[in-house]
Amino acid sequence: MHTRHTYPRPVREIENMWIPLPDARLAARVWLPEDAESDPVPALLEYLPYRKSDGTTWRDALRAPYYAGHGYAVLRVDMRGSGDSDGVLYDEYTTQEQDDAVAVIAWIAQQPWCSGAGGMMGISWGGFNALQVAARQPPALRAVLAIGFTDDRYADDVHYMGGCVITSQMLSWGSVMLAYNALPPDQRWVGDRWRDMWRDRLENSPPFVEKWLSHQTRDAYWQHGSVGEDYSAIQVPVYAVGGWADSYNNSVPRLLAGLSGPRMGVIGPWAHMYPEMAGPEPAIGFLQESLRWWDKWLKGIDAGDGATGIMDEPFLRCWIQDSVPPATYYAARPGRWVAEPSWPSPHAAERSLYLTSNGAANWLSDQPGTEAALTIRGREGYGFDVGQWGSYGTPGEWPGDQRAADGEALTFDSPPLDAPMDILGYPLVDLALSADRPLALVSARLCDVAPDGASTLVSWGLLNLTHRDSHEFPQPLEPGRRYRVTVQLNVIGHRLAAGHRWRLALSPTYMRHAWPSPEPVTLTVYAGPESRLRLPVRAAQTDDDRLPPFPPAEVAPPPAMETLRTPVTRKHIRHDLIDGLTEFTLDDDNGRRLHVGSGMVVDDHLVERYTVRDGDPLSLKVNIERTIELQRERWRVRVETTSTMTADAANFHLSNHLDAYEGDTRVFTRSWTKLIPRNLV
Repeated sequence: MHTRHTYPRPVREIENMWIPLPDARLAARVWLPEDAESDPVPALLEYLPYRKSDGTTWRDALRAPYYAGHGYAVLRVDMRGSGDSDGVLYDEYTTQEQDDAVAVIAWIAQQPWCSGAGGMMGISWGGFNALQVAARQPPALRAVLAIGFTDDRYADDVHYMGGCVITSQMLSWGSVMLAYNALPPDQRWVGDRWRDMWRDRLENSPPFVEKWLSHQTRDAYWQHGSVGEDYSAIQVPVYAVGGWADSYNNSVPRLLAGLSGPRMGVIGPWAHMYPEMAGPEPAIGFLQESLRWWDKWLKGIDAGDGATGIMDEPFLRCWIQDSVPPATYYAARPGRWVAEPSWPSPHAAERSLYLTSNGAANWLSDQPGTEAALTIRGREGYGFDVGQWGSYGTPGEWPGDQRAADGEALTFDSPPLDAPMDILGYPLVDLALSADRPLALVSARLCDVAPDGASTLVSWGLLNLTHRDSHEFPQPLEPGRRYRVTVQLNVIGHRLAAGHRWRLALSPTYMRHAWPSPEPVTLTVYAGPESRLRLPVRAAQTDDDRLPPFPPAEVAPPPAMETLRTPVTRKHIRHDLIDGLTEFTLDDDNGRRLHVGSGMVVDDHLVERYTVRDGDPLSLKVNIERTIELQRERWRVRVETTSTMTADAANFHLSNHLDAYEGDTRVFTRSWTKLIPRNLV
């Protein structure tokens, strides 16, 4: 990755600029050309709750000056109730959040340094709300660049998947926001108001997880902010970006298919990161690529130095990953870029592999065999070693060898391939099945099995079987009754090497990602004509080898940081052979760092524990502890949070606790407890 130090236009940075709203003011960090007031430029907005002054400063410094040096004003705005802005943050993606963004865009367009044209960009929350605000159609918003986003807040976010509560994310992300929302603004910018603003946040910001867990079906709460409800509301051009190691990929091709205006997309091998900073390699020169996007839609410049225009590039470019040995970390993923002119891919054709069994062996076959009833009772500790729900590109996040997990599931293997096979799209699993309990789920994993037996996870999916017909209106199962269901796996691009086999693994448990059914479940799968794996097999195209290469990655210089305590992450799985207790522990010490420019010291430490006992799904307990400290000279504040989630047969039980300190004196403490009825989960 090349660091660029000089730009066509000198850059001025404003560490804090106030944006007035009728009832509040929001804080922005701004980068713009020094001469922007005499030569106005388009503006790029990133709008987040992650603290501009001490949260996103590293990544902002790598990107924002680069855009500014090429003739843009870049604003990193703290949302209401976060960072240095006024107010309280009550939830994600609220109407208030969108209203404020619309007002901010209107204010930006009126500034003397702005040409009147604006774009929104961001990753994760910033990608979500860029699309949500685009659907509100503010006049000055002319284009969007969204990375690591969702168009469906119920189906593809940190709360639910296939109607299952996501064990590893529901409380975890709630605890992140509990701690972040409890942090005060920086007294450098708000002065003596900081204590009153802090007190307001401490007293009034709720644990978000309580609301999320209260909406267990796809109701109006989740439909709000899900742009997939009405793609036609987005009329500006959209550039959609994802990465196979990220958790937000399903939305990229779905959004591109749903929109009707100018749009394009790219999915690389990356984790939840910007493509110019991302791992696994190859990273790409996405700052250069996105400049072409902004130049086209905000400046009317579509080509230069003989280059083609941005809209002459492929509709969707994807990295087809090669078969690799399983590992818990990849610095790079070998493969190749392919291009699709539309979605669904006209180059992919569905191939069915039927689940087949003779009673002694199970396999995948091109031809359906005779029906065979196969049963599996899920182990409660199954699934702790299947990798993180979504990766941030750090060691220990990938699944590693799946052979042990395969051994605890009902598996079906294809014959070894005579020639490589590429898939690109959403693998689907059709199952004829029954369960012995009214509440049950099924997990499905697709693996790449090498000749030596090593098993690499390719994709996976979940389905709460009470949601078999609808996420809005679930219905209990009739024990013993036969049903036909379809499980959609996460979208993927993968090449299965010659000599390798596909493996499909099924289970009624998947502990790290799916909150278990209230009773142990025995699942019966009827192998034969009604049960099959459907693969989106992509035929090679001659144009694949002629794609123009992405430029090498470039960034602006990083900010000065001093490490005062080195970050260390540890992940452990412990199984007690006597009492059957399985424990997964994540100890994530993010270290202690000094932001040299501002003098702010940030200290962050997180511990997550998941425990469950074999044979007792109601024993599952998730406990998360987090400490964040901010310090500048004699000013020092700290928040400590503890969040716990358990369940009995009828209810979920949530507890959250918060302590806040100024210096060593505790200035606030509060506990929340919530009992939430289980709604067929």
